[in-house]
Amino acid sequence: MVIKAKIIDEIGLQRTITRLAHEILERNKGSENIVLVGVRTRGEFLARRILKKIVEIDGNEPNLGILDATLYRDDFRTRLKQPQVSVTDITFDITDKDVILIDDVLYTGRTTRAALDALMDLGRPRTIQYCVLVDRGHREMPIKADFIGKNIPTSLNEEIKVKMKEIDDEDAVYLIEIEN
Repeated sequence: MVIKAKIIDEIGLQRTITRLAHEILERNKGSENIVLVGVRTRGEFLARRILKKIVEIDGNEPNLGILDATLYRDDFRTRLKQPQVSVTDITFDITDKDVILIDDVLYTGRTTRAALDALMDLGRPRTIQYCVLVDRGHREMPIKADFIGKNIPTSLNEEIKVKMKEIDDEDAVYLIEIEN
């Protein structure tokens, strides 16, 4: 893999998270009925940061849950060689809540579809709104994000690599070229 460009640096990531938090609050007229659900792994850390920003802005602290949708994926047995299955940690009722599903990169839409299935097994939310740091295109499913940090159109031989300090010791988004 070859790094083609650093798309977002640490300061840019902070600004993007602040903007996403404001957009979520504006669309939902505050944080009274929202809950945040981060998709493991980097969606979890992104959700934690957005939650912190929402608390700073709105003064209210919505519930935060973590979702692992691995077992709900339609390509679970075929594509994923050794899937890393983690625990879903949602200890509150999502029924009649406005769920903000948060992930780092939207690509084919398959992870999102799996996450939607997993959420529906937990209750019946009033709405599910989808927030992503990066939308890179190439959808295979009719999935669209409600809140997008940055649109980065990619070719099929490129990837987006999100790095977060909590696990990567760096905050950045890179455009990577895949060598064949």
